[in-house]
Amino acid sequence: MSSSSPSVHADVVTERLVLRPWTMSEATAVLDDIRSSHWADDFPADGDRVVAGLLGRHPEWLGTYGHRLIIERDSGLVVGSIGLFWPPSEGVLEIGYGIVASRRGRGYAPEATRALAELALTAPGVHTVSATVEVSNPSSVRVLDKAGFRRRAAEGDVVEFRITGPGHDRS
Repeated sequence: MSSSSPSVHADVVTERLVLRPWTMSEATAVLDDIRSSHWADDFPADGDRVVAGLLGRHPEWLGTYGHRLIIERDSGLVVGSIGLFWPPSEGVLEIGYGIVASRRGRGYAPEATRALAELALTAPGVHTVSATVEVSNPSSVRVLDKAGFRRRAAEGDVVEFRITGPGHDRS
């Protein structure tokens, strides 16, 4: 991750991606089906529409430790979204992500997930980032494995993954 100290609305820049906070105008465009020339042809996906619909009720998700659009650096196109579900609960913050079908298989999801988890672990009071996935979604399981998360618990067909900050290993 090449962004230095977190500041309000600072982009997180990785080798191939920029993770930029959503704006309310972008959320409105997604909800109103107004296409942007800066979106991949298959953006937004269903998950992006869900997040866009929730941003108005959760303004804290628009801040530094909230939801972001995933932008492919080479093309400048939005290819997905990723977010932290603020506020943390007992030092644990949940992460969610999605990459549009046309850009899957390129390693973007683990790259973005690793970078946003690193940022999340700098947030006051946060020591752990978690994600819950269904076992029937092996692609998402691989994303978390590649991003450095560790399997923590399984309940039925759901597995929880976690990554912790230095000095907070709670496996």
